[in-house]
Amino acid sequence: MKVVAINGSPRIDGNTAQAIEIVAVELKKQNIDVETLQVGNKNIRGCMACMKCVELGRCVMDNDVVNEYIAKMKEADGLLLASPVYYSGVAGTMKAFLDRAFLVTGVTGNAFRYKVGAAITVVRRTGGMPTVDNLDRYIQYSEMFVPTANYWNVIHGANKGEIKEDLEGVQIGRILGKNMAWLMKAVELGKKEMGIPEKEKKDWMNFVR
Repeated sequence: MKVVAINGSPRIDGNTAQAIEIVAVELKKQNIDVETLQVGNKNIRGCMACMKCVELGRCVMDNDVVNEYIAKMKEADGLLLASPVYYSGVAGTMKAFLDRAFLVTGVTGNAFRYKVGAAITVVRRTGGMPTVDNLDRYIQYSEMFVPTANYWNVIHGANKGEIKEDLEGVQIGRILGKNMAWLMKAVELGKKEMGIPEKEKKDWMNFVR
């Protein structure tokens, strides 16, 4: 089994990477591979709302890593979305990536359906909850299963390595990893034993009269 972690920080080995590693350690203990895809340091523009992905099955913009990373995410059993907090929200490049990746998969068969998805954020002071809530919206939209911890998935720290001083935050990451591993195995077993519910075609509704 495998988890793909998306690092939305421009810092390759900063606090967000360390938060991912806290979760990853527990996943690896359960023989679950973890691959981190660095997004925050890439040149990724936002979605153009052209909807070409509906007919192409991929994002029309081929000059960045988005389509490559979508393919990796489709192959994974679980996704971990991790972002630093910028102005009480998801870092800009991370949001641009997620908007495109989840739109492509959403309109081309919902490839993330019944995978396990979790989100974690790193914050200096405040804004962690709005950010983790925003990340969770992508997961919930995609009919993914969401593991929990013993508090909300926010770790505090500014300078590199400071998150390790947030003992409760570190514990949250640890428990999230344990619960994510358990849920992934439970989902795999459930699919083998019971199959999955029939997928419904999405009813699109525009509130314009």
